[in-house]
Amino acid sequence: MNGKISLDTNIVIRLFKNDNVVTNLLSRNSMIYLPVPVTAELLFAAKNSGRPKENLKTYNEFIDTCRILNITRKTADPYSAIRLQLKQKGRPIPENDLWIGGSLY
Repeated sequence: MNGKISLDTNIVIRLFKNDNVVTNLLSRNSMIYLPVPVTAELLFAAKNSGRPKENLKTYNEFIDTCRILNITRKTADPYSAIRLQLKQKGRPIPENDLWIGGSLY
């Protein structure tokens, strides 16, 4: 690995649940990247939880250790290519997942 990894919301949640596979994988990476949609989904999950104050603290502390991948014009091209390819295959995916995939380029 190159020491960089971008996470999806589901992986971050597994991390917070102390999933050994995720914990071991992340311990080998020096920089963790979070696409903006993942950051937003995490903040929503914390605010929508039964313990919003505690979860917001935990999630914000984690987010602050990551590098945020913003949605830019550069993101729009891979987003559109991925969306078109999946549409042509008849396999659309949720919008946020398209932005997350596009932000990795």
